[in-house]
Amino acid sequence: MANRGADARPSVRRLLRHVQEKIYGLEKDASKTLLCVAAAAALALAAFAGTSAASATTASAVTSSAPSARSALPCNIYAAGNTPCVAAYSTVRALYAGYYGPLYQVKRASDDATRQITTLTPGGYADADAQAAFCAGTVCTITRLYDQSGHYNDLGIEPIGGNGSADVGSIANALPVIVNGHRVYGLSVQAGVGYRNDVTNDVPIDGQPQGAYMVTSGTHVDNLCCFDFGNAETSNTDTGNGHMDAINFGTECWFTPCTGSGPWVQADLENGLFMGGNGVNAANTGNASKFVTAMMNNNGQTDYTIADANAQSGGLHVEYSGPLPDIGGYTPMHQEGSILLGTGGDDSNGSDGSFFEGVVTAGYPSTATDNAVQASVVAAGYQQVVPSFPATGTDYNITNVNSATQVQPDVCQQWNITPAS
Repeated sequence: MANRGADARPSVRRLLRHVQEKIYGLEKDASKTLLCVAAAAALALAAFAGTSAASATTASAVTSSAPSARSALPCNIYAAGNTPCVAAYSTVRALYAGYYGPLYQVKRASDDATRQITTLTPGGYADADAQAAFCAGTVCTITRLYDQSGHYNDLGIEPIGGNGSADVGSIANALPVIVNGHRVYGLSVQAGVGYRNDVTNDVPIDGQPQGAYMVTSGTHVDNLCCFDFGNAETSNTDTGNGHMDAINFGTECWFTPCTGSGPWVQADLENGLFMGGNGVNAANTGNASKFVTAMMNNNGQTDYTIADANAQSGGLHVEYSGPLPDIGGYTPMHQEGSILLGTGGDDSNGSDGSFFEGVVTAGYPSTATDNAVQASVVAAGYQQVVPSFPATGTDYNITNVNSATQVQPDVCQQWNITPAS
C-alpha cells in the first residue's frame, strides 16, 4: 500500500538524501564536504535513536515556498495559492526559488556508471556541462527524475504493466533546449520510454482535488497511446473509470468528432481521453506551438478544467471548465496516487512527446494561480536549439544503448529493413 497522507515522516533514506543534496552545494569546498559526511552519519544515528519528525523536517529545508522579489517560480506560486506542489520535476531548471539539488540522474552505456545532474545555483538551471563531460564518448540515458517538492516522489524507469513491457530511459542529450540563455536538455519520449513511482507521498487520492501542468512541445507528437503526465494506478493496470487524473498531449482523437488535427491537451481520466464534459469538445482546436503549457485541474468531485498556452508568450486559453463525465465512475474520482510520465496508466507506451517541466499539486489551483504559473513559464524564455546533427557527408556510429554495441557505417549499408505494418 502506498505511503501517503499525514504519515509521511522523514526516514533515514530521506535524511541521507538531504545531506547528499547539501554536499552538492558544497562539493567545491573539500573541508565543508567532510563536515557534511560527518553530519550524514550523525543524522542517520539520530534517526535510529528516534529523532522527532518535526526536528528532522526542520533540518531538511531543501526548498523554499515563499515567493521572492528575485523570482517567482511555479512551486512558489502554487504554495502562495494554498495548493502546494507534491511532485515537481524538471530536467532544465529549479521549480522553487530556493531549490539547490539534483534534477535528474544519467547512466552511461559504456560502464553503467551514474551521475546526478544538479542545479548550478539555488533556483537555477541544470548543469548541462557536467552531463556532457560525464557522457563524453558514450551514450547516456536518463534513469531518474528527482522530485523537487520535498515529498520524495522521485520517478524511476517504469516497470512492466498491463499493456506494455518494461520501459527504458530517454537518451539524455536527445532534446537540447535553451532556457533563459542556458543550454540544457529536455526529456524526449519515444515508444518504450516511461517513468513512474507507484509508492508516493501526499499525492491526491480518492476524489481529492488536484492541479497539474507540464511544459511540452507541439512539434513532437503522435496519435498513439499515451503521452501522459500525472496521477495513475498503483498497479500499472487499468482499474477502471476515474482511477487516473493525468494530462494527455498528442493527436489521438478518442471521442469523435475532434476539431482540427491537434495536438490537443486532454484529460486522461482512464478509459478515455477527454477534451471536456463526456469527451467531445469542438471548442478545443489544439495547440501546435513549439513549446506548450498544458494544464489540467480537477476538484475530484464535480468539475475539471483543461487549459493550454504558448509557453513562449501570451496567456492561458481555457479549453474547457465544467462538469466531470457523467458516464459512470468519474464523479467522484478514484485516483490512486501513482505518478507517471510518458505512458498510459496500464503502461501503454507507444507514444512520442517532449517533457521539460511539470508538477502535481494538492488542491484545485485558482485562476489567478494558473495565470501566474503561465507567466513564470514564459519568463523562463524557452527557445529551440538549431540542430547541427546529422551533418551531411559525416559518418556516424549507431549505438544500441541496451547492449552498448556499435554498428559501423559500412555495416549500415547492408541492412535490410522491412517497414512495420
